[in-house]
Amino acid sequence: MSRPTIAAVARAAGVSVASVSRVLNGLPATEEMAERVRRAVDELGYVPDSRARSLKVGRTFQLTLAVADVGNPVYVTMMRAVEEVVSAAGYRLVVTTTGPDVVDEVALVRGMARGYADGLVISPLRVDDDLIKSIQECDVPVVVAGNVPAKAGVDTVRANSPKGMVLAVEHLVARGRKRIAFVNGPADTVPGEARAKGFADALRAQGLQPIASVEAADFTFAAGRAAGERLLSGERDAAGGRKGSVVGGRPAFDAVIAANDLLAVGLMHELAAAGLDVPKDVALVGMDDSELAEQCFPPLTSVNLGSAERGRRAAELLLARIEDGERSPRRIIVQPSLSVRRST
Repeated sequence: MSRPTIAAVARAAGVSVASVSRVLNGLPATEEMAERVRRAVDELGYVPDSRARSLKVGRTFQLTLAVADVGNPVYVTMMRAVEEVVSAAGYRLVVTTTGPDVVDEVALVRGMARGYADGLVISPLRVDDDLIKSIQECDVPVVVAGNVPAKAGVDTVRANSPKGMVLAVEHLVARGRKRIAFVNGPADTVPGEARAKGFADALRAQGLQPIASVEAADFTFAAGRAAGERLLSGERDAAGGRKGSVVGGRPAFDAVIAANDLLAVGLMHELAAAGLDVPKDVALVGMDDSELAEQCFPPLTSVNLGSAERGRRAAELLLARIEDGERSPRRIIVQPSLSVRRST
């Protein structure tokens, strides 16, 4: 059985091929015409030839989302939000992983010249001059879900991590916790740098000093466990930063903020292994407010950095940039909130 053609749809609907094309491409058409075309499409089982469509209009109708780790729940949330927006506009979403190395991020951006997608949303873990230059020179529109300098002149959507730290610290202080430790991811990453500064500033605003700090190898559950072990052992890191320790069965700290939920849950496991109760002995706050925060036990208090909102806004910026490549770059900051659960 031959595949139905657009001409067959036009005959069945009693309209011109041009009219069918207008309806299928979302262009203005009367409601009566649109309904006739949709009915004919359903009756014939017509599927548009995406290859022919791409050649005709010079687009692939594919967009790419690039993140450091597709296994991280926060990126899954972002991906769903991006997909919802772009699919409604007639695009397919291709998701790829860059890993933690900025060299791989640069290679991916430069690879967009191969023409397999009409645009890119990238959430870089690390940013340098080469990455910014590659984004500026990219052959397709690029939106950064993260923080790059304003002088870069690119569309960006980022979280307000420093304010998120303020919310976390204020919450812990209100609960009577003042000996607060911090488990960060790598400090040379975009989120690591922002959250370290936010933590220091938030403590300073409360007249407090950090009791302990640990820099995890990355932002994963396993790294959270390893960081928790170091935090409890009291060993110093390469920079000489103080670590927490357990004295007489009690830790030197009464609360910990982790730079993301995966680190927090890894730390939670180490606290339990050391015989410490969360939140009785140690209150624990994560960041990202991913699905994982509700699924662990006890449920994790976490700073919601608006991953879904950031994904949605980034997708909207990308679609707008595709339609108008000359408009001024926009920089959007998504504000955080705190989801309080039993871990504090």
